[in-house]
Amino acid sequence: MIDKNFLKKDSINASNRLKLKGFNLDVKKFDNIEIKRKKVQLDLQSLQNQRNVISKEIGIAKANKESSADLLSKVEKINTSINELSKTNDTILKEQADFLNVIPNIPCENAPIGFSEKENVILESCNTKPTFDFAPKNHFEIESIKSSLMLKEAANLSGSRFMVLANNLARLHRSLSQFMIDFHTQKNDYTEYYLPVIVNDKSLFNTGQLPKFENDLFKVNENSYLIPTAEVPLTNLLSGRKYNESELPLKLVSNTNCFRSEAGAYGKDTSGILRQHQFEKTELVWITTPKNSELHHKKLLEDAKAILNALNLHYRVVDLCTSDIGFSASRTFDLEVWLPGQDTYREISSCSNCKDFQSRRMNFKYKTKDNKSELVHTLNGSGLAVGRTLIAVLENYQQKDGSVVIPQCLKKYMGDIDVLR
Repeated sequence: MIDKNFLKKDSINASNRLKLKGFNLDVKKFDNIEIKRKKVQLDLQSLQNQRNVISKEIGIAKANKESSADLLSKVEKINTSINELSKTNDTILKEQADFLNVIPNIPCENAPIGFSEKENVILESCNTKPTFDFAPKNHFEIESIKSSLMLKEAANLSGSRFMVLANNLARLHRSLSQFMIDFHTQKNDYTEYYLPVIVNDKSLFNTGQLPKFENDLFKVNENSYLIPTAEVPLTNLLSGRKYNESELPLKLVSNTNCFRSEAGAYGKDTSGILRQHQFEKTELVWITTPKNSELHHKKLLEDAKAILNALNLHYRVVDLCTSDIGFSASRTFDLEVWLPGQDTYREISSCSNCKDFQSRRMNFKYKTKDNKSELVHTLNGSGLAVGRTLIAVLENYQQKDGSVVIPQCLKKYMGDIDVLR
């Protein structure tokens, strides 16, 4: 949630910044709500002051053994008016909350300005793009894994956009998850968590998935949903505690199944396992201070890059332009891995700085060195999306005979198997 006080002080500036993200802020509506809210509050304060004055008069009358019936009648009428105004005030506050809840985070001033993904900025290209002496195949066409990629069986079980993996293909998928978790906990000092995949609506509201993206979620019951990303439980997990500045940053990691209905995405990337309703992801979350969040955002990016470097996969780093940055994020760097079978780059990680947007929703604060309470900054990123990493390994390590070489860093997880045949 953006800072309400920022809107009050400079709604025009806020409106101009939000336009860069493709959001039109109704400044007039916000100002009208504020006018109503202030008037009701002033009226409430006036009535409460009148009641206090009359209450003192009632005390004096009782002390002098005088009748206070008229005064009590006035207090009763004032109480009735206060109750009615309080209800009106609650209605106005809800109207204001509903207005604020759909406003995205304001894009960072350092983010490139742009109004389509074509205006995203490529910051660097990493590792050598592989060359082949044959036409590389799409992952689902590679001979050695065809029988182990059971998409028809998955469709019979669950419908489209689900997958069943068998034999060493399933093991390779599991190996990637284990490798990522081990890498981040042992080399990057993250604390691992095992998390529920069902969360309540409050948790999803706190991280910004609700109310805007409800149609993209799988609903379990009236107040519960399957998680679209471990960002949701990880970011909410420690919000009930108050930390000292010296205890920050917190670095959290979890590998979970994720679930997205992707309403409106039907017909896109339906071949193979690129876009699934259920998929695994290793998620990284940082809880840090405002003064360090930009530095830690870059460190989070480096941690995600380290997995691609260890797998020796070619990728590029993209600084998303203002209109391409997600709802809760202020700035986002994407990692796009090269898929030779598709002859294109595909997003494999988004590393975002949400600043205090999420922490304001969950009232997640820390105590500064001078004993003040401030909102933390939250960062999140995939480290990495397991299914897309599997695709990248299959396509980049495929051989002319239809086999797939196992990357060196995964061999110990694969029982020292060198090649999928």
